[in-house]
Amino acid sequence: MTLTFDGTVVVPAADPDDGERTATALAAHLGESSTVILVNVIEKGGGSIDKAPMERRKEYADEIFERAREPLVDAPGTVETATLFGTDVVGTIFEAADDRDADAVVFTARKSNRLAELLTGDVARKMVKRAAIPVVALPLEQN
Repeated sequence: MTLTFDGTVVVPAADPDDGERTATALAAHLGESSTVILVNVIEKGGGSIDKAPMERRKEYADEIFERAREPLVDAPGTVETATLFGTDVVGTIFEAADDRDADAVVFTARKSNRLAELLTGDVARKMVKRAAIPVVALPLEQN
């Protein structure tokens, strides 16, 4: 079975490696009518002190988008980027998907250990549990 995304997909990326890895896995599944919206959520503190200066975080989002665009240069369809802000990363991703009438949220799972998942919360698990639209976890490229 070949999976092709013919509509709009939201692709969250937490860091440059994550963005590049997901875009690489996604490229083969795009068609001429595909629209990829690469998003990075800048998590706001919700009243607490932010983790890093806002300007630096926006620059980091630009680095993420630059790396994520590379594997998509020759892929069909269009690529857009959006820097999002919110106190709830998963909720912010789904709000963006809803605002853009996305057909799916697409990601590749990041490697982490159980302790890290317990301490930080597993975003992938939350995305699947709170999904309002299809959530697709693409397999990592096998070497």
